[in-house]
Amino acid sequence: MNLRGQRDLLLLTEVERDGGVTQRSLAAKLGVALGLTNLYLKRLVRNGYIAIITNPSHRVRYGLTPQGFVEKSRLASLHLKHALSHYRDMRARLRDALSHMTQNGMKRVVICGTSELAEIAYLSLREMQMTLVGFVDDGRQESFLSYPVRQLDVLQEWEFDAVLLANLDDIAGLRSRLKRYQISDSKILELSPV
Repeated sequence: MNLRGQRDLLLLTEVERDGGVTQRSLAAKLGVALGLTNLYLKRLVRNGYIAIITNPSHRVRYGLTPQGFVEKSRLASLHLKHALSHYRDMRARLRDALSHMTQNGMKRVVICGTSELAEIAYLSLREMQMTLVGFVDDGRQESFLSYPVRQLDVLQEWEFDAVLLANLDDIAGLRSRLKRYQISDSKILELSPV
């Protein structure tokens, strides 16, 4: 699903949830400027997906039209298909990478990160009968999937064969921090974003 479809889905969802939503709050949710949000809304109105309802108090309310409900359903279906395709792709890529590791005698893995990718990695490790040594991250989260989340410095105490990077936000920075703990590149497993 492209960025336009994602934005349209978010706008249609928010308007359905609260017809009195402000353009300012929509802009914040989209992470774009207020003027750009206004243009997005005008396009959705022009396409017949949103109706503008003016109250006597000069407050503007929005409402989804029947076509808007159909479009929202279509976009939600596309979003779900995209998410499932992404999940299947990541699972397959993880299985391939983990299979290569097990062929090289590597069975004990640390997962670095607490994202959705970390959840997929955890499931893949269990599926392949590999050992999860633990989760490490920046310490903002105390537990993940019922496991404690530790700081990176614990890697100096743990015995493991590989560190799987499950936080794709700052791969270079994370690799740099792992090097400070003498983790060699050969022990770091990275899945690049699709």
